Amino acid sequence: MGGDGKVFTFEEVTVHNNHKDCWLIINGKVYDVTKFMEDHPGGDEVLLSSTGQDATDDFEDVGHSDSAREMMGEYCIGDIDASTVPKKTKYRTPKQPHYNQDKTSEFIIKLLQFLVPLAILGLAFGLRLYTKST
Repeated sequence: MGGDGKVFTFEEVTVHNNHKDCWLIINGKVYDVTKFMEDHPGGDEVLLSSTGQDATDDFEDVGHSDSAREMMGEYCIGDIDASTVPKKTKYRTPKQPHYNQDKTSEFIIKLLQFLVPLAILGLAFGLRLYTKST
């Protein structure tokens, strides 16, 4: 691999994010893919969309061939200083208070959950007695 041991910061790499100057970070290495943009089978937009971040996941998700991986050496210009790469954060759903749509207090709901089945049983029992007597 190329690069001559040069180490770049994340900020240095992220400014190279256009058609005339495109750098990517893949597996801890920095690649200047500017000359490859027109030849990339997925098009230059795919490469541009991976600038400004660690593109390792994007690269691995596609499933590149062995020849594509070998070709990467031509474009390697150095390593990334891992301490300058922002840590990935996991998405967390925002904490929201419990929303009671009809604004009925929980006590009334619990009371109804007890009384409604009891009333149905009482009605069924009453109908049974009424139909027996007639």
